[in-house]
Formats: sequence, structure tokens, C-alpha cells
Amino acid sequence: MTTDEKPKNMSLTTGKVRLSYAHVFSPHSSKPEDRPKYSVAILFPKSDQETFKKVKAAIEAAKDQGKKTKWHGKIPASLWIPLRDGDEKGDPNYKDHWFFNAKSDHAPGIFDIDRNQILDKTEVYSGCYARVSVDFYPYVSPDGTGRGIGVGLNAIQKLADGEPFTSRRSHDNDFTEPVEDFLA
Repeated sequence: MTTDEKPKNMSLTTGKVRLSYAHVFSPHSSKPEDRPKYSVAILFPKSDQETFKKVKAAIEAAKDQGKKTKWHGKIPASLWIPLRDGDEKGDPNYKDHWFFNAKSDHAPGIFDIDRNQILDKTEVYSGCYARVSVDFYPYVSPDGTGRGIGVGLNAIQKLADGEPFTSRRSHDNDFTEPVEDFLA
């Protein structure tokens, strides 16, 4: 195996997940100095043991790959692992879920349940349900100080609509006074 090849168990397709912070139709960066990337947080219920086992196996495979190709024969003591406990995030949408973030320099494939490409940017959003194809990989940060496991975003298959995740409040009660009161 060359250093560019990755073991198959570093790649996986999730079970039914929920998308959060979905920037999948155009690249995004939260910091001006960072290069924009396509990205999404992937939430899956703690009860989904199949996806959990796949993610844990992919992390272990990426550790083994990193030991062989990136980290000089050993796994670093302060290795960054992408899998997070949603209960520790303090966001009610993440409660009782595991989550990890995936990103890519290239636009992910985005498909509907029948595997037809989705072009409508309103169809895939934070809060919808999907399956996601990702690759786990070992890395060393550009400055050489950080080591960890990253997650590459490949493709998304939307399964169902869900309540959108948003910090925006409802505007149902805005502008309830009669317009005539303000036109005089």
C-alpha cells in the first residue's frame, strides 16, 4: 500500500444522521484568515450503535495509518480525535447524540433519496436528515505542532426534512400594527 492509499475502513457511509452547520453548496470560513471549505457537523443518536462502531473503527484505522505514514511510528499522546459527545456541547439539538465535523475543498455530491442530484440550495439545510459518505485521515498541522484525525466530506444523501436548526427568532409577531398608522 502506498502512503496515498487509505484502508477501506477509513471510509464510511453513516446511518441516518442530522446535519448541522451545513455549508454544503458553497464553501465557508468562520475566520477571515482561513481558506473557505465545504463543511457540515454530522449528528447521530447515541442509540445508533452501527454508525458508532463504524466511526470508532475508522478512527482506529486512521490512527494506524498515521502511525505508519505521519507520526514517525507512534501515536501522539495529544492526538486530536473528531468524535464528540453532543451532551457536552450545551445545545439541545445535540442532546443524546454523538457528532463530528467533516469538510472538503471540493463540493460534495448531494443527492436525494433516489440518488438524483440535488441542485436546490434550500433542500439540504441544518436540521434535515441524511446519510453522509466521509473519509477519516491522519494529519499533521501545517505548522507541525498539531496531530490528529480529520474527516473529509464526500457526499450527502438527503433522507427527510427535519425542523431547521436556527438561531433566528420567529417574526410572526413583528409588524402586527396596522400599516395605516405609519403612513400618515
